[in-house]
Amino acid sequence: MRLVYGGVEAGGTKFVCAVGTGPGALAARCEIPTTTPDETIQRVVDFFRTQPHDSLRSIGIASFGPLDLCPTSPTFGFITSTPKPGWPNVDIAGQLRTALNKPVAIDTDVNAAALAEGEFGAARGLQHFVYFTIGTGIGAGIVVDGRILHGRSHPEAGHIRIPRDPADASFTGACPYHSDCLEGLASGSALQSRVGEFAQTLSVDHPVWKMEARYLALAVVNMYYTLAPERIILGGGVMQQTALFTAVREEVRKLLNGYVRVDRLDEFVVPPALGKDAGILGAILLASRSSRPGPSTSRRTERMPSHSPTLRPACREYHPFAIARS
Repeated sequence: MRLVYGGVEAGGTKFVCAVGTGPGALAARCEIPTTTPDETIQRVVDFFRTQPHDSLRSIGIASFGPLDLCPTSPTFGFITSTPKPGWPNVDIAGQLRTALNKPVAIDTDVNAAALAEGEFGAARGLQHFVYFTIGTGIGAGIVVDGRILHGRSHPEAGHIRIPRDPADASFTGACPYHSDCLEGLASGSALQSRVGEFAQTLSVDHPVWKMEARYLALAVVNMYYTLAPERIILGGGVMQQTALFTAVREEVRKLLNGYVRVDRLDEFVVPPALGKDAGILGAILLASRSSRPGPSTSRRTERMPSHSPTLRPACREYHPFAIARS
């Protein structure tokens, strides 16, 4: 019997579940509205219970966050301080592991998407790149030397501080923690709050897109100056407005102002090659790599040793997956 892997892309609006091995090899798939944790997780469990159980090797979760990703933490695999009502401190990984009795691996949705784009998509063959998702919120998966970047926790590049456009002075921002961070000013939620419409319904010539392009370009330039990636991928629902790519690249050129030279900005700031499948394919990659022997198996949720909950040091036991090269 051929072994397959389960994937869960846990989003603030919907959960996507699938079983398979990679692009073009998804045997089953479903979408579940994100409601309460108990109801949503139970529907995920029900989906996997309808699949041939003996062939399902393990499950990967690509989740909104923040997440606790330190294997020695008592809350490893939990969604932590999310602003989404009802979801703070939810043991998403542990509940799925217990209900399905399968190994479970977990990482952020953007890290998983970056993993998939590096393996199959727009960053294939690269060792240093950044994947931004610009949607309801903003996050970034950062790959350095072919490995997803983690330290004390996962990066939260959606909350970097950027200068507010003077024309945007009256907007309070959409982030409940920092009003004028990148997410607070440039996410889909920020666009909706600012103009009273969903980003997908705005015309291509709406004046808010110029401001949006400037904010996203500031994020791109900050990542370039800090990490010098080979490529930056901009995904998520807001980037379905494809005219944004040209506008962002032009703003990046202006912001760099000749200080550094980036040839072919159309090859540096790019859309994801996997489209809406990046997250779920990344989740399946997490599952498949958690099943391999070696140190990366410490990401499985069956290893959850007790640890003092007070003032944890930076996690030294985290082994991010390398992006395999063919």
